[in-house]
Amino acid sequence: MAEAEKINTDDYRELSGPQKAAIMMLSLNEDQSSKLFSMMDDEEIRELSVIMANLGNVNSNTVEQLFLDFSDAISDTGSLVGTYDSTEKLLLKTLGQERVEMIMDEIRGPAGRTMWDKLGNVNEQVLANYLKNEYPQTVAVVLSKIKSDHAAKVLALLPETFAMEVIMRLLRMDAVQKDVLDGVEQTLRTEFMSNLSRTSRKDSHELVAEIFNNLDRGSENRFMEALEERNREASERVKALMFTFEDLSRIDAMGIQVLLRHAEKDKLAIALKGSSETIKDLFFENMSQRAGKMLKEDMDAMGPVRLRDVDEAQSAIVAMAKDLAAQGEIMIIEGNEQDELVY
Repeated sequence: MAEAEKINTDDYRELSGPQKAAIMMLSLNEDQSSKLFSMMDDEEIRELSVIMANLGNVNSNTVEQLFLDFSDAISDTGSLVGTYDSTEKLLLKTLGQERVEMIMDEIRGPAGRTMWDKLGNVNEQVLANYLKNEYPQTVAVVLSKIKSDHAAKVLALLPETFAMEVIMRLLRMDAVQKDVLDGVEQTLRTEFMSNLSRTSRKDSHELVAEIFNNLDRGSENRFMEALEERNREASERVKALMFTFEDLSRIDAMGIQVLLRHAEKDKLAIALKGSSETIKDLFFENMSQRAGKMLKEDMDAMGPVRLRDVDEAQSAIVAMAKDLAAQGEIMIIEGNEQDELVY
């Protein structure tokens, strides 16, 4: 291979951006430069390494000018604040709307450098719900590319007959051709990831409701009262979206029995200590006489329980109820209407 042409570093004005980056990398110590390299992809490292190898001697005036320009560029901007909106506006100045939307959707989506890394950070239930509508061969390709423990969880959530079709194709699968792999990756990028990023953006009132759900009772009351004073309409919307331990009364008898099978008995005892008689009756009515008697004895034996412990136990059971509802194992009724509340 012919040696690449040496770079003229004497005239600072003629240096390109990558050449300036290469000089800066060589000016840093090994720890600093290694941290920067760890944030780059292979192509960026390759390009920068080639330039660094062909810089030759760089005079001190060039290095000094580089850092002065860098310092001036940073200080001219004032404080730097990077947001999704500012990044999107910047991209729109040079790229088309469709391309920018694809990039921003990917940024907002699950973390990961490659598409397969990102899929590894997608909840297995969400991924299974999407893949069950795809061809078994496509699902086999996807499962072969993600970590085996994650693939196992996804496979277990697929319909049994469909899952067996996927397993048979996994067994018969040879090396996947690059064009097939690229096609699957592109489909996932344009359809699944973009839809996921859009649907995962929560309404601001829903976000506040979830935060309030996780506050202790004193803090929740304090913030809710302050919100009512500032914006009564917003406070009413947040209240409607909140789901508390008392809202478990919106679960039918069968759902309560499912919840009882999953709940830790000690947490349930603490949670019920601070609940209303209505909620206590709801749980005891759906337990056997023996189990109910034992739980009441446990509650009596506890004596006084700190309110903070009650809040933590109730929050844990509410979170479990939401998870079970999301998995379709229990149904939560919306208010007085016979509609399922979807989380």
